[in-house]
Amino acid sequence: MTTPQISILIANYNGARIVCDCIDSILNQRGNIPFEIIVHDDASTDESLTLLRTRYGHFTSPRVEIVESRENVGFCIANNRMAAMARGEYLLFLNNDAALAPDALETLLAAAHQQTPQGILTLPQIDWESGALVDRGCLLDPFYNPVPNLDPERMDVGMVIGACLWIPRALWEKLGGFPAWFGSLAEDMFLCCHARIAGHPVQVTRTSHYRHRQGASFGGNRVQDQRLSSTYRRRRLSERNKTFVMLLCSPPLRLCLTLPIHLALLGLEGILLAILKRDMRLWREIYVNVFTSLFQNVAVLRKERTRIQKNRRISARDYGKGFCWVPRKLQMFIRYGIPDLR
Repeated sequence: MTTPQISILIANYNGARIVCDCIDSILNQRGNIPFEIIVHDDASTDESLTLLRTRYGHFTSPRVEIVESRENVGFCIANNRMAAMARGEYLLFLNNDAALAPDALETLLAAAHQQTPQGILTLPQIDWESGALVDRGCLLDPFYNPVPNLDPERMDVGMVIGACLWIPRALWEKLGGFPAWFGSLAEDMFLCCHARIAGHPVQVTRTSHYRHRQGASFGGNRVQDQRLSSTYRRRRLSERNKTFVMLLCSPPLRLCLTLPIHLALLGLEGILLAILKRDMRLWREIYVNVFTSLFQNVAVLRKERTRIQKNRRISARDYGKGFCWVPRKLQMFIRYGIPDLR
């Protein structure tokens, strides 16, 4: 069997209605690039496993490996497991609700060969339903909220969305992969920030694209009828993990300036939203959780920050080039109002 150059890793949970579109888009790639596909099923309760085994279980070239988890372990652990199994020189993490353009792999491979040193890559993201450009990677605001980059001339970005994230396997191993204790969400932000700290670029290609059913794999995170919709679980994990990334990756002076402001604004935001929506569950599950999680994980956070900062190869000024200075939440509030939660 030919050794794959690329390992494409798909974490699946209850994705029976969408995962075949993802896999088929990989099988329809142009070029003669050897690759393998690994699908980790995270204890799905729908017909995902039966569908995957029936449709792809017989594939040997390209190889489609189906991994069945007996318990739901979350996105980070699922992807770490697949990366440990991967044989390719490059890893492509792909959401089960995403699909690649036919020239995606050859575009990513060509871009990887042009990077010095090699780092993280993504493709322009296109909304599945509307066909509109969602982002060309993202910048980060001062409080680590992703801000879509729409500039076709800008290749260097602060982070790329984990729905389509390319990284050399050697760099993945050097950085230590996704933090298992994140569970899900902001693991892509963490990996990109860590890579940039270690001196590796985070970039988007100029051409090709991937289509994405935003929020289909995790719920929420999209605008519907001019309102921003999300879920309690997504917001809880997102607010907690973005704060973790700020603590782990910010240069010392930036951290001293932004962390107290971030926590004060987060507490104020939670109180105001809970009052306006008359929903104390929102305050308890999302906002109080940030503060209790910081306290409960202080030892882990201190140890991880020491490890990450030892890898620093760029200045605080260069790290700041991945940021913009207008708070993303303020922009979204002005445009869409208070988000709907379910």
